[in-house]
Amino acid sequence: MLAYIHIPYCDSKCHYCSFNSYVDRFDTRKAYMEALVRQLAFELERFEATPGSIETLFIGGGTPSTVDPLLFEPIFALLAPYLQKDAEITTEANPNSASKNWLAGMQALGVNRISFGVQSFHADRLKALGRAHSPRQAIEAVERAHSLGIEHLSIDLIYNYRGDTTTLLQHDIDTAFSLPIDHISAYELTIEKKTAFAQTPEVRQENDALAFYVAEQITSRGFAHYEISNFGTYQCSHNKGYWALKDYIGAGAGAVGFLKNRRFYPHTDIEAYITDPLTMQTESLSSENLLTETIFLGLRSTLGIESSRLTKPMQEKALSLVKEGKLTQQGTRFFNPNFFLADALALYILE
Repeated sequence: MLAYIHIPYCDSKCHYCSFNSYVDRFDTRKAYMEALVRQLAFELERFEATPGSIETLFIGGGTPSTVDPLLFEPIFALLAPYLQKDAEITTEANPNSASKNWLAGMQALGVNRISFGVQSFHADRLKALGRAHSPRQAIEAVERAHSLGIEHLSIDLIYNYRGDTTTLLQHDIDTAFSLPIDHISAYELTIEKKTAFAQTPEVRQENDALAFYVAEQITSRGFAHYEISNFGTYQCSHNKGYWALKDYIGAGAGAVGFLKNRRFYPHTDIEAYITDPLTMQTESLSSENLLTETIFLGLRSTLGIESSRLTKPMQEKALSLVKEGKLTQQGTRFFNPNFFLADALALYILE
């Protein structure tokens, strides 16, 4: 199983962000982290966790680097017996708040992978996206983490903001590859409800060619394209676990947990969560729901789809796509060589 911890605090709200995060509740951090310990203890029992049964831990947000490592100590103390030896332990971080002390503190707790929310190395683009850091801060944060010996470093990039060109994105990619990273997540800008950009959707440009350009530029440097938005010489085990529909504990306000065929949703409001971290909504998923997710996630990544999971008509459609060269078949699994066609292929198989 996997474990995810959501930290809902941010030093600024990015214009594209639809995640559950707050910029004005910092006084609740200590109580919130204590509530996380309560929920995690409950979830370890519900998931029937045993020593070494947690394969990966991911701390996301929000911005985990807005919370002092000291407040994470009780969480790591609770989880330590359940974590596999050499488990992948990732935390997200923003360049402006990932100080050397914070990085060293998280490393001392066991963090061995940092995912930096960089998004761009252009100052004007960072300002337009609502980011709180500068290009120099992004570069220095990655170098700082590397100097501490943190094993795996990743950065996020965003493309298809209005005005994006191959020249601009080439600069971002060149700068990224000048840094000691082994992973890049490159996301196309999407306009989500209840975000600042929802009021100005025209900031997103429609240019499918840029997606192919970004992918080609990153893979040409030796990073494998293992999911529609993810590239690396190292592949994130936590995300691959999600895509394989492994069980995962989801702790925190705005987190989601998954066990067999149920999803669990704790309170999203920080105060409500602190008061009652054990009450959550439950969603039951049908076998059809799970098969649909398996197909979409399998075709968006190198996981592919096991033929035996498909109905006979679905298998026949998949085989027809193999004949057309749109899917490949290796043994009993189907794979998609072009992730940017994933959703269309999935809908064809499912229709």
